[in-house]
Amino acid sequence: MNETLKTDLCVIGAGAAGLSVAAGAAQMGAETILIEKGRMGGDCLNYGCVPSKALLAAAKAAHHGETAGAFGVRYPRPEIDFAAVRRHVQEVIAAIAPNDSVERFEALGVRVIKGAARFVGPDSLAVDERRIVARRIVVATGSSPLVPPIEGLSRTPYFTNETIFDLETLPAHLVVIGGGPIGCELSQAFRRLGAKVSLVEMASLLPKDDPEPVALIRERLGDEGITLYEGASVTEVAPLDGNGDGKQTGVRVTLRQNGQSREIAASHLLLAAGRRPNVEGLDLDRAGIAYDSHGIVTDARLRTSNRKVFAAGDIAGGLQFTHLAGHHAGVILKNALFRLPAKVERRAVPWVTYTDPELAQVGMTEAMARDAGETVNVLRWPFAENDRAQTERTTEGAVKVVVTPKGRILGASIVGPQAGELILPWTLAIANRLKIGAMATVIAPYPTLGEAGKRAAGNFYAPKLFNERTRRIVRWLAKLG
Repeated sequence: MNETLKTDLCVIGAGAAGLSVAAGAAQMGAETILIEKGRMGGDCLNYGCVPSKALLAAAKAAHHGETAGAFGVRYPRPEIDFAAVRRHVQEVIAAIAPNDSVERFEALGVRVIKGAARFVGPDSLAVDERRIVARRIVVATGSSPLVPPIEGLSRTPYFTNETIFDLETLPAHLVVIGGGPIGCELSQAFRRLGAKVSLVEMASLLPKDDPEPVALIRERLGDEGITLYEGASVTEVAPLDGNGDGKQTGVRVTLRQNGQSREIAASHLLLAAGRRPNVEGLDLDRAGIAYDSHGIVTDARLRTSNRKVFAAGDIAGGLQFTHLAGHHAGVILKNALFRLPAKVERRAVPWVTYTDPELAQVGMTEAMARDAGETVNVLRWPFAENDRAQTERTTEGAVKVVVTPKGRILGASIVGPQAGELILPWTLAIANRLKIGAMATVIAPYPTLGEAGKRAAGNFYAPKLFNERTRRIVRWLAKLG
């Protein structure tokens, strides 16, 4: 090694978790080194949350023309300039990128090193010809798209979320393998922009969510013209030579569903079949760090088997969300800098699928609660009974809340308009162990979509208030004058 650097904290990976740890540590006085071999901002900025939501916004704008007639407004059929859509996506990334840039982090006092890091000891790393010795190390290398072992895939061009946003022309027919959040969101986005879309899922759509609200997402995707193949496995893919001249014109996807095989001829193929942890090349064994197929093994404080090393974000296994990575950063800063035994929050972690309508979840689903042995009451309120939703013609969906007989909130599912925004108060309630009465008695402004949550909570008391016993009491009190 030509150079040895010593530091308080070294962070590997400049994605959501790594950036948050590095920024916080430097601003609180710790000497901090941040190592990144790829793009600053990681998956979320460059290939995930930001570009996908920008694409969804463009698709929603195109869809407005088809739904505006209900308001007495008529638009001509939208003309999709896909090259301009792609520029919009890139412009959004560029607008946010300075927040994650090398220049910003160096201004905060972080030393940024571009290169691939590998462990050479329990407290030391190598990056090219540099050796870095740190009191504490944080591995935040994230995850990458899982490439399933499908016959013919090695010779067939395909896209993942890391490459799909580089498309310069709209696919004529896009086959999406994987019906999780990424697969559902991008399927709807490309369909609304004018592509034919087929979505293939081995199990059922959005399997981690409550099947009751998922049913509405399934119905909407089908109504918008997406061909759904659930319970279907892809047995083979191959390049398609439609002209017979040896030049690829698309892909052929062979499915097996309900014991029968079928072929789909399409122009493009997108893999959205899950994620895998980025552990390759880190030489974790040399630092005594245990890991498995889900990522690095950590305890509740995000410490690895090497107590000088922490793991954060997707690499730490479990739920893979940018907001959870940010939470991980706070837990690590408390542990690494202040020796406080902070632990990861596991009960109140929300997630959102940004289809239209959106689907949001926090805490337990009904099935999870019952499987855990809980006796549950299920509270619902449909958006069709919400005045704001009526004014905006967004009446599909409902709030669904799972509580114990004593009113302890176990979980909430929301499918409908702005579900991602509406899940926050339920997250707050579960995190702070509030009972359902806190939600039922809060004053909600009128007319708002948030009233649907309050009305669902109020249903907890309806059987006790609106019954014959209550009526008898009211009549008896009335006789007293």
